[in-house]
Amino acid sequence: MGHGIIAWIIIGVIAGWLTGKLMKGSGFGFLMDMIVGLVGALIGGWISSALGFGSTGQHGMIVSIIIAVIGAVVLTVILRLITGNRSANL
Repeated sequence: MGHGIIAWIIIGVIAGWLTGKLMKGSGFGFLMDMIVGLVGALIGGWISSALGFGSTGQHGMIVSIIIAVIGAVVLTVILRLITGNRSANL
């Protein structure tokens, strides 16, 4: 079961918004939160596949969002480490 482009946009928006709410500090803005969510879905799918749970597209919408949020949190931590924004880390 794969997701279409509209579903990926919805997953990215929700994952980016949730990540902005979960992490301390402010988000990156609506567009960047969406991009972080979409890239987070790729990272989360890779992590999920590596751990044997399957990729993001093999699950329903809710599980895909959870996987995308996990990937987006990982991406946000990496971005904050690279940019030096340590005051907003977990």
